[in-house]
Amino acid sequence: MSPALLRLTLSVAALGLAFLGAVLVRRGLGPGWLLIALGLPLTAVLALAGDALGPALRGTLRRRTGLLVRQMRPWLWLTGLCAALKIPVPLWPEGFPLLALLSTGALGLAALAYLEERVGAWRALGLAALGFGVGLGVELLGSQTGWPFGVYSYATTPAPALLGVPLIVPLGWFALTLCAALLAGGRAWLAGLLLVAWDVGLEPLMTAAGYWHWTDPRPLWAGAPLQNFVGWWAVGAGLAWAFVRLAPGLVGPRSARPRLTFAVAYLVETFFLPGGLVLVGRVREAAVTLLVMLGALALAWALRGDR
Repeated sequence: MSPALLRLTLSVAALGLAFLGAVLVRRGLGPGWLLIALGLPLTAVLALAGDALGPALRGTLRRRTGLLVRQMRPWLWLTGLCAALKIPVPLWPEGFPLLALLSTGALGLAALAYLEERVGAWRALGLAALGFGVGLGVELLGSQTGWPFGVYSYATTPAPALLGVPLIVPLGWFALTLCAALLAGGRAWLAGLLLVAWDVGLEPLMTAAGYWHWTDPRPLWAGAPLQNFVGWWAVGAGLAWAFVRLAPGLVGPRSARPRLTFAVAYLVETFFLPGGLVLVGRVREAAVTLLVMLGALALAWALRGDR
């Protein structure tokens, strides 16, 4: 196991410990607070120096923390904020709409900041407008006509909404399409698959939270028909293709890519999306979501050297 993968595995396990603590607190079990207090700082320590456990831990942690602070980019701070805003959800489920809005807003700003760094301010604004506009447009079309996703409604969605579509939806289309395009190395078809894998978890979670309601006569998963996932792939692949074509410097050859990109946001979703499903009692859906998203990540990892 590579050092980076070891750090990731250990930090996710520690974050899972904190998540378990939050679940226990919700059930009125006091020891849950101890798990939260232990798990959250341990997550940060293991993410930075989990591959140096032992006598070298303190020195490695100090050195890498200093390096991180010096090299931290605005988009990374915002991605971290996005993740941090998801953590209180188990302890404040009634605040999910507000936390989801703030978290998705931070993710959208992180995507914009990353684009500005890679391709310049004007192209960044153009891609953001394209991603947000296409996301809003297809959701308006879909909710009113049943195409390209199937028959659903936003009638019960929490505020704020734009033209009846919850604001977090077009923001999510922009940010996660960028994330998927980077993770896929610019391959539009793979970016579409990564977005479909994300939507496998999104459907049961957001319908449970009342953001949309499916009435399609041919449900396949959480009320959504097969058409929904085909539509997600087509729109996501098309949008990712447009991103890469309009901003040639966005991906580039593998040898010229930065070691850390906005693709890291997909890892955040891979942890928190199944976790959110567990909180709303959708354990089966959480397990399926985790397997599907990990499978999509594994495919992207296996193909990373092809370009």
